[in-house]
Amino acid sequence: MMHIFDEFVSGIDHPTQQERLKEIFQWIEDTFPQLEPRIAWNQPMYTDHGTFIIGFSVAKHHISVAPERKGINHFSAEIIQAGYDHGKNMFRIKESLPIDYPLLKKIIEFNIKDKADCSTFWRK
Repeated sequence: MMHIFDEFVSGIDHPTQQERLKEIFQWIEDTFPQLEPRIAWNQPMYTDHGTFIIGFSVAKHHISVAPERKGINHFSAEIIQAGYDHGKNMFRIKESLPIDYPLLKKIIEFNIKDKADCSTFWRK
């Protein structure tokens, strides 16, 4: 079965980044099977009942993870502790660093719970 993200992933120039993203996507789908994978604004993301939960983008040497500003603010200390740097709306996993799946799990669980009653795509 072709996955919705296959075309996006195959367009990434760096094989290491391709593999890391595939691994992250597979982990999310195994861990949170209720989330819906979709491409919007040319980015792979996961939604729950039509509301944004987490999105990804790729640069040459890192993967950007976007859990919205509230997710960044809530987990800022843990993101920094994992060795990742962050902006207002996303954090970057450098290719030299491991993927912190326990942190990713906490961030996704936070957004699912926090947005359970959210009827809009983004938080207001």
